[in-house]
Amino acid sequence: MPISDNMRGAAFMSITMAAYVANDTVMKLLSDHLNLYQAMFLRGIFTTMLIGGLCLFKGVLIYRIPKGDRLTISLRLVGEVGGTVFYLTALFHMPIANASAILQALPLAVTLAGAIFLSETVGWRRYLAIISGFLGVLMIVRPGSDGFNEYSMFAVVAVLFIVLRDISTRRLSVGVPSLFISLLTSVAVMSVGALLSLTEEWRPVSFGELSLLAVAALFIIFGYLFSVMAMRIGDISFSSPFRYTILIWAIIIGIVVFGDIPDNWTIMGSLIIVGSGVYTFYRERYVYAKDYGFDDNGTSKRIK
Repeated sequence: MPISDNMRGAAFMSITMAAYVANDTVMKLLSDHLNLYQAMFLRGIFTTMLIGGLCLFKGVLIYRIPKGDRLTISLRLVGEVGGTVFYLTALFHMPIANASAILQALPLAVTLAGAIFLSETVGWRRYLAIISGFLGVLMIVRPGSDGFNEYSMFAVVAVLFIVLRDISTRRLSVGVPSLFISLLTSVAVMSVGALLSLTEEWRPVSFGELSLLAVAALFIIFGYLFSVMAMRIGDISFSSPFRYTILIWAIIIGIVVFGDIPDNWTIMGSLIIVGSGVYTFYRERYVYAKDYGFDDNGTSKRIK
């Protein structure tokens, strides 16, 4: 059976989350050695150079933005920069698992925004899957624990900015290259990082730290590209629950990199998160097959 746009969107979203959590892990490792905006600026240099090279290779380094998309792209850049600054601030001052978990309010927030601003139809099953996944997040984090501090509000504000980013991305014309949007994003984040870095005392940067920043840049490039593609295909209400997969990646990386073994609550919460995503994916496959006349073997009944 052919893959629907919603399924592609879900796959892109899952890849996005894996790339973002890998980037967050590297940036968290650097937080003891570099200042926040210094790291943000230096990573931006690597990211901009790499994406610029890809744009040059693809012939989209210079692109004339249609007038109807200029305001939308500007709003998207505001959302991306704001989300980056507030989330990295939270990440540098609280455990990565807690910062990531707060960010999981995004699926519900983006789905509601899509229903309000984009007139997307959201059924009760999708709302149920999103809420179930969010309950799984609460089981993992257990609000009120020592991992939460005053910087938690920075992560909450980051959620609002990222909603603006994703809704703006959805409203972009199909003809605007995703790679070019990623380049603009990287330039904007790098420029703001450079400006804000003037407010901090720069620390010496070793070769090892530069290497880690280059690795972070590679991960964030994948995050930029696939996040744009995820928001431009299928229904936001379908792909949004797959943001929860970031916690699965966070648990795996936590075990491998930081030696953090998940407790029973974390395991139970993760199972709920995965279950909500699997159910949403199964429901989409069922509806798609029914609408387009495929049987259980994936063969179209229309061509029999």
